[in-house]
Amino acid sequence: METFWVKSLTRILLATVVSGSLAVGQASGESQVRYQSVKVDGLSIFYREAGPKNAPTILLLHGFPSSSRMFEPLLRRIGDRYHMIAPDYPGFGHSDAPPPASFSYTFDHIAAVTNRFVETLGLNSYVIYMQDYGGPVGFRLAIAHPERVDALIIQNAVAHEEGLGPLWNTRRAFWADRRANEAAVEQNLMSLQAAKQRHVGTSPNAELFDPDLWTDEYAFLSRPGQTEIQSDLFYDYRTNVASYPKWQAWLRAKQPETLVVWGRYDPSFLPVEAQAYRRDVPKAEIHVLDAGHFALDEKPDEIAGLIRGFLERQKSKAHSAGHADD
Repeated sequence: METFWVKSLTRILLATVVSGSLAVGQASGESQVRYQSVKVDGLSIFYREAGPKNAPTILLLHGFPSSSRMFEPLLRRIGDRYHMIAPDYPGFGHSDAPPPASFSYTFDHIAAVTNRFVETLGLNSYVIYMQDYGGPVGFRLAIAHPERVDALIIQNAVAHEEGLGPLWNTRRAFWADRRANEAAVEQNLMSLQAAKQRHVGTSPNAELFDPDLWTDEYAFLSRPGQTEIQSDLFYDYRTNVASYPKWQAWLRAKQPETLVVWGRYDPSFLPVEAQAYRRDVPKAEIHVLDAGHFALDEKPDEIAGLIRGFLERQKSKAHSAGHADD
């Protein structure tokens, strides 16, 4: 990782020059975002891209039931210095959503497609930003190819049992007996009320949330086939909980540079989880914000600043280490 950051110094300077011109419709100070698709395993995988391709890459992995759209505020704020790639998983956003009869909606499969997406784009190294479902996908990518991982940014993504709040009682019952609990978990996860709760959570400032956030989300979940797709994938979530010890062991062994940014008003993933990461990575940077599950909705400038500072510090450490080796 140190070699990556040392080599990146020149690329970052070049990237800043390359990204100096503004695109049509682009506000001053914002990075241009490109909207594209690529074929992976016969599927059309949609992704958002910002920043120069010769800059250090950040791979942004979204959660449930969102898409790369959740990263739009971040793409425009730090794409001036970093190459940012945010894909939609199969079954999400603008990517293809084959029926479960022809596509197995498991986290292993989603991660495998995401890995081939990364390889199709020729990404050999990257920082992984994980949010919610992005954690299970990102940890699978990291364990499969640790040589590619330059750092981790974890935002409301769980890898310890203590991070799962009371809402998970219904969900655990679903894993134990799918048929008996399917209707209850669909209400718990896929109803309009659940969509609103995901965004507002326990925030004392509910009046500051745009209702379009959850009505748009609910409209996505109401598309034909989505109930079956999301039910299948969430049933497989039990494999993530079973994998927590493996992910923790990987963190302890690899000690990746890690930034944890947590929205304290998340009703599903408790703030105690943010501190749990420090047991595995003692030098992790941890910030608990006055925000919810989708913290970028509320604190995009603060999160962008934390990421810039974190990555600049990693670059400085790598630069200093490079000089020490001379």
